[in-house]
Amino acid sequence: MAKKFNVTGLCLPEYHYMVDISDKIDEIRTYIDDGEYFAMNRARQYGKTTTLKILKDRIQADYVVFSLSFEGLTSETFADENTFCVRFLGLLYDTIEFGETEGVSDELKEELFRSSTDESGKMNFRAMMNIIMKICRESPHPVVLIIDEADQASNNEIFTAFLGQLRDLYLKRNERQTFRSVILAGVRDIKNLKVRIRSETEHTRNSPWNIAADFDVEMSLSESGISGMLREYEEDHHTGMDIEKMSRRIYDYTSGYPFLVSRICKLIDEKVAGTRMFPDKSSAWTKDGFLSAMRILLAEKNTLFESLTGKLKDYPELDHMLFEILFAGKSVPFRPLNPVIDVAAMFGFIKNKNGNVAVANRIFETILYNLYLSAEEIQKNEIYNASVREKNQFITGGHLNMRLILEKFVSHYNDLYADSKEHFIEESGRKLFLLYLQPIINGTGNYYIESRTRSMGRTDIIIDYCGEQHIIETKIWRGQEYNNRGERQLAAYLDDYHKKIGYMLSFNFNKNKQTGVKEIVVGDKLIIEAVV
Repeated sequence: MAKKFNVTGLCLPEYHYMVDISDKIDEIRTYIDDGEYFAMNRARQYGKTTTLKILKDRIQADYVVFSLSFEGLTSETFADENTFCVRFLGLLYDTIEFGETEGVSDELKEELFRSSTDESGKMNFRAMMNIIMKICRESPHPVVLIIDEADQASNNEIFTAFLGQLRDLYLKRNERQTFRSVILAGVRDIKNLKVRIRSETEHTRNSPWNIAADFDVEMSLSESGISGMLREYEEDHHTGMDIEKMSRRIYDYTSGYPFLVSRICKLIDEKVAGTRMFPDKSSAWTKDGFLSAMRILLAEKNTLFESLTGKLKDYPELDHMLFEILFAGKSVPFRPLNPVIDVAAMFGFIKNKNGNVAVANRIFETILYNLYLSAEEIQKNEIYNASVREKNQFITGGHLNMRLILEKFVSHYNDLYADSKEHFIEESGRKLFLLYLQPIINGTGNYYIESRTRSMGRTDIIIDYCGEQHIIETKIWRGQEYNNRGERQLAAYLDDYHKKIGYMLSFNFNKNKQTGVKEIVVGDKLIIEAVV
């Protein structure tokens, strides 16, 4: 069977193209060899289950590994201590019965079976832990426990009590033979359960998992790892793609988010290749093919994007913070103790970039921009409607006429907002330009914001349209010298993109300003500057 790119469930190297994560597995193994108990909490569809499967296969020659998942467990499992203990021992038994765990004697296997089918109602944590310690004592190798989707039960007090039992085993490991290492995997950080569990009178004050080691392994995929995966694909299909450029392009847009990496590759391979524009795989694995896959990705409805947008409704403060960062260029210090920042980082939507909050990758940024700009109240805006009416005139022979777009935007902006105050310009100027731009490129082009230049003073918008890139710098007017410096910065930035022409949009609130569009030559670059 031919290999494919996979974005659903477990990835298997014999069936799927995968990034080699051996270096990450080796790093995780050091935690196990050191006898650590730890939580592997990462965002949804971040490859946790696949990582745990590879880890289990890698260490099982030296350890007896019980690898479980709490996914699919019903609330009845956590109804009381007896029910949970019987079900948990049943999960341990199943791994032996189906050949996933080796090294457990037939006698212990039989004891597990009896305990997991005991309907007397006498099983409790003490009895269960005695069975576990017996398994650990009689096993030929140290025992490792892995629980995937552990946070499925994170709001349950029985589960909290179970964590307390694991904590007790850890603290007594020098006196008794217990698990060598315990790994709890999920989205939510188990160490933070204390802020969500409530007893009858007060919140639980002390986390039952405060013995967990900090898990610092970088789980995102590297550019070189993506290159290795594409190299394997290329050996099978001989497309002639530029592997290094393609992997860099994929990484630039995804920042190595595993689902997004695989999804883009899968779209190019299965949805783009074979179309009229890209009749074969060779034509699909190009920059234009990549951009076509991006258009499909940004238009689709998947569980990851639904999770992202759903959290904005669940956490209005997060919604407000991201809006301020994206449209106002607001700088927000990355403070994990801030509940909003902690939640956003936990779900993988933001990252720490030089001490400030940044959206995790370009794709998430674009999803958020599209979401905010598609809001009904925003699309009632007059400048949006003006763009909808005029959008056809901006495309000539398949090319985007950026100069004309700027000229028309200046005209409409001056008619509608000429008397706006400075505060309005800083908060809404970029939003209005993107709102004007969206109907023009929608369905054919993509845009993203270059985060390394985003600030209150300057933002670069990169537009990809029919294979052409257009670089537009938007900024607030801070005087002629500041403007001259911005022109020189843009000219230098154009070199990075091998472009001769760039565009600048300045929002000027001076009373004596001269609005309009003009051309400026900086070295060998032509800058078309619009002032509103």
